[in-house]
Amino acid sequence: MVIMSHPLDTALGPMAPFVCQLLTELRASLGECDSPRVDHLCYRAATLPEYLELKEVLARHGVLLVEGMIGGRPIATYRLHQPVCAQAVSVPCIELAAPKPGRSHQAGLEHIELVVPSLHALVAAHPALPFKTGNIEDGRNPDVGLMLASGQVKFHLRDLSEVIDEELLTGAVVPVPVDYYADV
Repeated sequence: MVIMSHPLDTALGPMAPFVCQLLTELRASLGECDSPRVDHLCYRAATLPEYLELKEVLARHGVLLVEGMIGGRPIATYRLHQPVCAQAVSVPCIELAAPKPGRSHQAGLEHIELVVPSLHALVAAHPALPFKTGNIEDGRNPDVGLMLASGQVKFHLRDLSEVIDEELLTGAVVPVPVDYYADV
């Protein structure tokens, strides 16, 4: 699979080159890995109006899996009709993160997430790397992160769509308050 343009590149920036660059930087840090499983990428909106506008754009290019409050702000996840294709990787989903209240954010592609068999083994195999391990023991969706020059790579144990299915089934999704967008 080669780098391909995507219909959302105009709105979000060139997604496949972003994924490729992070995977290249990751290989330089971790060494070669067999077919990394990138299950989603994340775009962070700078403002609530931008977030609402991009939700409409993404709804035309994918299926909304969930929108809920995470970390004090809405995050919407979509399964794309056309996955992002980069090298031998096909990325099926995208997260759209609203800005956290009271914080200033730069809009843009922020991170990719890979599914790995063991977070502890990954961290142990690379003790010199500055992994963020604050969520490694999270009961629902543990993860670790690694900041690279071009963005962040996060690692978790299950596909995000599987985690979302479980959260919907168990009622764990925190709904966005009805009046959250009232001042927009």
